Amino acid sequence: MHLSENEGIEGNTFVVTGGLGFVGSALCLELVRRGARQVRAFDLRTTSPWSGDLHKNGVRCIQGDVIQKKDVEKALRGADCVFHLASYGMSGKEMLQYGRVDEVNINGTCHLLEACVEYGIKRLVYVSTYNVVFGGKEIVNGNETLPYFPMDDHVDPYGRSKSIAEQLVLKSNGRPAKKNGKCLYTCAVRPAAIYGPGEERHLPRIINLTKLGLLPFKIGEASVKTDWVYVDNLVLALILASMGLLDDTPRNGRHPIAAGQSYFISDGSPVNTFEFIRPLLRSLEYDLPKASLSVPRALFLGKIFSAIYTILYPWLSQWWLPQPLILPAEVYKVGITHYFSFLKAKEELGYVPMVNPREGMAATILYWQERKRRSLDGPNVYEWLFCVIGMVSLFCAAYLPDFGPVPLLRAIGVFVFGSMWAVRMVFVLAVAAHIGEAIYAWNLANKVDPANSRGWFWQTCALGVFSLRLLLKRGKK
Repeated sequence: MHLSENEGIEGNTFVVTGGLGFVGSALCLELVRRGARQVRAFDLRTTSPWSGDLHKNGVRCIQGDVIQKKDVEKALRGADCVFHLASYGMSGKEMLQYGRVDEVNINGTCHLLEACVEYGIKRLVYVSTYNVVFGGKEIVNGNETLPYFPMDDHVDPYGRSKSIAEQLVLKSNGRPAKKNGKCLYTCAVRPAAIYGPGEERHLPRIINLTKLGLLPFKIGEASVKTDWVYVDNLVLALILASMGLLDDTPRNGRHPIAAGQSYFISDGSPVNTFEFIRPLLRSLEYDLPKASLSVPRALFLGKIFSAIYTILYPWLSQWWLPQPLILPAEVYKVGITHYFSFLKAKEELGYVPMVNPREGMAATILYWQERKRRSLDGPNVYEWLFCVIGMVSLFCAAYLPDFGPVPLLRAIGVFVFGSMWAVRMVFVLAVAAHIGEAIYAWNLANKVDPANSRGWFWQTCALGVFSLRLLLKRGKK
């Protein structure tokens, strides 16, 4: 396919569902840069970390839900091309919200297809997933000839719903519009795990678990390899896919070259997931655990978390419920080899990654180092538990009347410190030390991290030296 850089973009109107997200916002900005007449970011959210840049660059942000037909019709009216990125249930607690997953990924896609046919929109690029063909069985250098993974064998609703939606999209290729007789041309892009500065799903969760000391093991053999794709490479692939749906790129003289096709997209450098993120964690002064867990044992653990969080289903959307450590589908993603060739995308769309993995990870590391520098750093969960439980237990032993476990705590305190007077004195001195350390942390933070000085004060007041040592370390830098 030989087209100019901005073929099919200049003078056209684009709608990007999920346009306020990480990839969606990058795509919107690139479309603006290439001369699109109008770009609409259609998203359930009203704001995101990227919404300011979108407004500044003239992107029209439309708030709405893909499961609401009226919202979809409002966003798509008058568009020339649609990029469908909006989805739900990719990871964590979302994976267990079966109803919402199907509503967004299947029903929402149906609404988009109907609106495209209603308004004579000629191009729809659907962002799919590797999971439409992968479900836990090893795939080495796979390609687009692989069959869809059996529907009943998917371990999570996300992969199943995305597979159904992709098939609906591709089967809608060539549908004539209701009014102007134009045909809708569709294709599907199947990206690998996405990374880059600002990525908000995979890396933040891994980093937070590592920071808290809740990533106790790696999963699978060191030889396991999977694909990753840098955000700029994926945006390039999406734009090339939209160009491949233009009427002036016919295949065999009939349809556009990308019409009805699917494409795997990656950086082309399969790597073990844990080795891939190791440089990032080291740059943040964290490290991967040395212990490994076999896939069968990790699956058993994932099923336990799945059962627990299924019981907690009514509260899955609540902010206070933490993400599960691991779920079965996530075990397969990191513990079973599955990577694919992008040769078809290269030959038909002209896709070649413009950012290599080393450059992409370097940019990601710089982003996270700056983010850590601007945020309040904290100790791991074990230090939190030790300090909080220790201080509460000491207070109970020193001052509370006998009830429940208090007599036992008092007996332990007297055994360790020799007398009740000593127990009370130790508690008073510990409180005084924490307050003194908190005041010192406040003064130091005003010099080295003024934006978070209040957070440093209260965290050090609660945790004492466990918090203060992190601030001292930051001050030395």
